[in-house]
Amino acid sequence: MTIVYAMVARGSVVLAEYSSIPSNASTVARQILEKMSIVADSRISYSQDRFIFHVTKADGLIFLCMADDTFGRRLPFTFLEDIRSRFIKAYGRTCHTALAYAMNDEFSRVLAQQMEYFSNDPSADSINRMKGEINQVRYVMLENIDKVLERGDRLELLADKTSNIQNRAFRFRKHARQFRSTMCWRNVKLMSSLILLVLVVAYIGLAVYCDGVTLPSCRSLI
Repeated sequence: MTIVYAMVARGSVVLAEYSSIPSNASTVARQILEKMSIVADSRISYSQDRFIFHVTKADGLIFLCMADDTFGRRLPFTFLEDIRSRFIKAYGRTCHTALAYAMNDEFSRVLAQQMEYFSNDPSADSINRMKGEINQVRYVMLENIDKVLERGDRLELLADKTSNIQNRAFRFRKHARQFRSTMCWRNVKLMSSLILLVLVVAYIGLAVYCDGVTLPSCRSLI
């Protein structure tokens, strides 16, 4: 259970990155950067095979890491918050005008060091547990994670599916209320019709009975 890749970017411009294993993480990460260009500041997760890409976007900068799917999401996002804090402290506003890979020589070592710490040091979890829980309150964590298609040419945002599910649930509840109201009125109409039918049958039966007996007998029934 480890973090194996990390990146810092400004839009589609990669400022620093580091990978601890050979993979296509850099290629997939660039696809994610394209998607993040139309997304407001947020925290999002994507899945590919047995890895999860975790992304934090804030103040025009994108902080991304790839971890095993068994690593959860709290520690990777805590790692990204740590990287964000270190990056802003080190470079300030200069990162908003820096060229591609301008910080890579220096900050890739920081990425490697913090990836090792958060992946293998038990104290990283205990020290940052409370901080991670607080951050989870501040952000809405989207639970659904979609896989990148085998060609890797399409990424679907979790927010899209979550919004669709919420809209469907709202329409379902609305239709359910309308259906219950309709059935209730149908039941009232049915009961009224049955009562009226019983009265009519009783009246007809009584009239037929009276016609078949003598007048005194009919009067006695009345």
